[in-house]
Amino acid sequence: MYDSNPTLEGIKTMDESKQGSVLFKEHWQETLALGGKRFYIESYGCQMNFSDSEIVASILNEVGYSPTRNVEESDLILINTCSIREKAEDTVRKRLRFFETIKNQRPGTVVGVLGCMAERLKKKFLEEEKLVDIVVGPDAYRDLPNLIGGAEDGNRMVNVLLSREETYADISPVRLESNGITAFISIMRGCDNMCSFCVVPFTRGRERSRDPFSIVAEATNLFENGYREVTLLGQNVDSYKWENPETGERVNFANLLEMTALVHPNLRVRFSTSHPKDMTDEVLHIMAKYENICKYIHLPVQSGNSRVLEMMNRTYDRPWYEDRIRAIRAILPDAAVSSDIITGFCSETEEEHQDTLSIVEWANFSMSYMFFYSERPGTLAARKYTDDIPEEVKKRRLQEIIRLQNAVSLRHNQADIGKTFKVLVEGNSRKSDLDFCGRNTQNKMVVFPKKEGLKPGDYVMVRVKDATSATLLGEIV
Repeated sequence: MYDSNPTLEGIKTMDESKQGSVLFKEHWQETLALGGKRFYIESYGCQMNFSDSEIVASILNEVGYSPTRNVEESDLILINTCSIREKAEDTVRKRLRFFETIKNQRPGTVVGVLGCMAERLKKKFLEEEKLVDIVVGPDAYRDLPNLIGGAEDGNRMVNVLLSREETYADISPVRLESNGITAFISIMRGCDNMCSFCVVPFTRGRERSRDPFSIVAEATNLFENGYREVTLLGQNVDSYKWENPETGERVNFANLLEMTALVHPNLRVRFSTSHPKDMTDEVLHIMAKYENICKYIHLPVQSGNSRVLEMMNRTYDRPWYEDRIRAIRAILPDAAVSSDIITGFCSETEEEHQDTLSIVEWANFSMSYMFFYSERPGTLAARKYTDDIPEEVKKRRLQEIIRLQNAVSLRHNQADIGKTFKVLVEGNSRKSDLDFCGRNTQNKMVVFPKKEGLKPGDYVMVRVKDATSATLLGEIV
């Protein structure tokens, strides 16, 4: 059984776990080849979690497991978790209680928790609530065969060791629930930004970047297999940095973005997420240089007030954020910018709330992910500040932000009426099999009538005829 100190000082290497996986791999291939076993996995939270689930699927595939969408026929049930908000943790607990009923009906079924909640709540899951058999942190997925084997022997297993080296660069993800057109590529892991409200540095460890050649190779392989869009993923992609240990050559995010764009002109490149303190003009100029780098930036602001931003430890103020928006508008005038917003942070006043509303309007965000503040145990904010905004006030402020953002989004989309965009066809529209849907370079969903001979993965020019706050409606030209 493995354990770890949940602080950054407790990070260790994963060499033992890698060796353990190798030792168990041969045994698992022999035993599972006879009948084969099936795993079911649910993912919650950020895109990074969904990408991690694809890495987990690859590791399990290597030892004979195949995925299933039917949880009731699975031998292994995994839930990849998020700790960013209390609601996400409540959802996971409800699902685990449901899985417990399945386990009672199918003795021998192994239930496991992966990801950020695994590190934070390992003791509660294993000892107090006894809802799971295995708990696996984000850097310990190679150890899954060993942990599953121990659980099948009747033990409760845990490995939440954080790593300074693990990037899973050598693992080819199994694309779960894939449309065969778009895919995520994880370029780095962990986070060095100690935002006071956030648990990620404690649950995912310090930043470390994959070597660029493995990233380009993965993008090339995806393109050769029919994929036409990749999203480069990281908690803060702009802080990507890699140095060749032999030559000393350095690669930053702008360099990586260009290398990926050069894989093929028909491979679209997106990225997420950017941090305002690290978004450089060099990145913006590379985006402007290549047509296949999408003109869309997700740039979380969190708050429009400088005092609140300082309490959040975001390391920039409102004027800095406004400068980055101006740079985007100057270098990429047609780019869309989206954001993350937290309202009701500790001691936030009504006037400061108005500052957040004003920056939504001023920045003209195409869309935003909006939440009211949820205190997370162990964070700097939980230790240092009082969560003193009443929940009804938080909810009211959130609704005001949502209403404004919806209005701004509608106005943003209506400005596209009459324009023609290059759209990557992703598949059928949710509402009608007679329509296709796909995204334009600004990451806006476009719905348009099908045309004979057109198929997912094709590019098509679409003129926008109408718009809602969430969707552009058009016709092929």
